[in-house]
Amino acid sequence: MQKLLEFLIRKRHWFVFLLCEIVSFALLFRYNSYQQSVMLSSANSMVGHVFSISNSAMSYLHLREENKMLFDRNGQLELDLLKLQRKIELLESEKLSYDDIMTDSIAYPYHYIQANVVNNSVIGLHNYITIDKGRADGVLPDMGVVSTSGVVGIIAKVGDRFSVVLPLLNIKSKLSCKSQRGFDGSLVWDGRDSRYSNLEQLASHAEFQKGDTIMTSGYSAIFPPGIMVGHVTELNDARDYNSLKIELATDFERIKTVRVVKYDYQRERREVEREARKND
Repeated sequence: MQKLLEFLIRKRHWFVFLLCEIVSFALLFRYNSYQQSVMLSSANSMVGHVFSISNSAMSYLHLREENKMLFDRNGQLELDLLKLQRKIELLESEKLSYDDIMTDSIAYPYHYIQANVVNNSVIGLHNYITIDKGRADGVLPDMGVVSTSGVVGIIAKVGDRFSVVLPLLNIKSKLSCKSQRGFDGSLVWDGRDSRYSNLEQLASHAEFQKGDTIMTSGYSAIFPPGIMVGHVTELNDARDYNSLKIELATDFERIKTVRVVKYDYQRERREVEREARKND
């Protein structure tokens, strides 16, 4: 306490000076309208700048939530589009009437479970992706996984809170696909480039052109038909018309969020197909 008093006494002229400055400024701005307006204008400008910084910070903090809402909404719109395409196919094949379309009597059996990528590899021959959704969220083995751009892979292993995806960038992966011209094939990866894969086992009479769209065939109980896979870039070998080079729609090096495809009738379909094979 004694040292504090000694310090105040030793520096008393500075404290007197600061007190006089404060009193002078108070009198100046209180009794002079011009200086008062300048002070208010400066204060408002500073407060506005502070609020601008604060709003920018809050917007950034809410950006993740807004992105999730947009991701969910885009997923629902994608399902609505697939459902509409299915209705058009049924209508053209006369399996569905116009009244059925108008009354929306056809239930679409596919649903999405949103998930985040927590681990990813693209440089090996046996790449895998880990997502933050598991059995507790309704994820089961052999469910399909897609991104906002196209197909990602198939659920290989499931835990309570996490799952591992077998992506297209794995030499064990094999996906049934079709071209926009209706020709079927199998998509396999050769382990070379994460941007490309190969569409094989095409019919000898298959027709194709550079830029043709490749999508899921819907023959399996994993993906609905019409999910984007990629585009034809070139013929792998001029002597082999049964293999095409496909540029994948999904950018596996930047993938952050995915959707797990839940098919309501997957178990029933697999059981029926398994029973049918017993007679072979």
